[in-house]
Amino acid sequence: MLSVRRLTKVYEGGVVALSEVTFDVPRGQFLAVIGLSGSGKSTLLRCINRLVEPTSGQVLWGDLDITAAPQEDLRRIRRRIGMVFQHFNLVHRSSVLTNVLAGRLGYVNPAWSLVNRFPAADVEKAMRQLERVGIPDKARQRADELSGGQQQRVGVARALMQDPEIILADEPVASLDPVLAHSLMQHLEKINKEDGVTVLCSLHFLDLVHRYADRAIALNEGRLVFDGLPKEIDDRRFKEIYGKEAERVG
Repeated sequence: MLSVRRLTKVYEGGVVALSEVTFDVPRGQFLAVIGLSGSGKSTLLRCINRLVEPTSGQVLWGDLDITAAPQEDLRRIRRRIGMVFQHFNLVHRSSVLTNVLAGRLGYVNPAWSLVNRFPAADVEKAMRQLERVGIPDKARQRADELSGGQQQRVGVARALMQDPEIILADEPVASLDPVLAHSLMQHLEKINKEDGVTVLCSLHFLDLVHRYADRAIALNEGRLVFDGLPKEIDDRRFKEIYGKEAERVG
């Protein structure tokens, strides 16, 4: 169980990105995080693994208080939390295989990674993950030679290298066309259903939320305004989430 308790983030200048957000995520759930751009979705996901430091509140994971963990413990905690980024966050000049192996940096001697030396078992594991997302033939190519959809698959394979119990996907399909978006979401769905990995995925489009999510939470100006089943997002709640002028699509 992941529990977020009264999580608040105030950036310099007094900008409130999150305001006392509280919710629980049972193990193995696929949770969609929805809301307008600037509603706090990315900040929420990044506060969960402390890529962004919360101002107050707690993130509890089982018997761990992530928000109170010292840096040496946080490194071990992050091993078990995979992250998929909107803009891929790959090292463009490095090969696809090297980018995927970066998911093992929390497990290997840091000195090895500086010279791209990884155990043979990790290299084999990386190739299996690339096969799982359908691009094993791209292993030796530079990351920047791949299409956007392929680069995002590399990001998913990299997250899988951590043997994660949770994946945080920060608008992973925002840069992809609808066909590629569904392809990427299907990979996340398989990881969720077949591996039992909990997935928190921020999304813009309700058709994807209805198709892939077990549950949805919605943010508006940093506040939690909805928590329930995707099918419960009726016209009234849609307006509360996206504003009175928003037009519903999907």
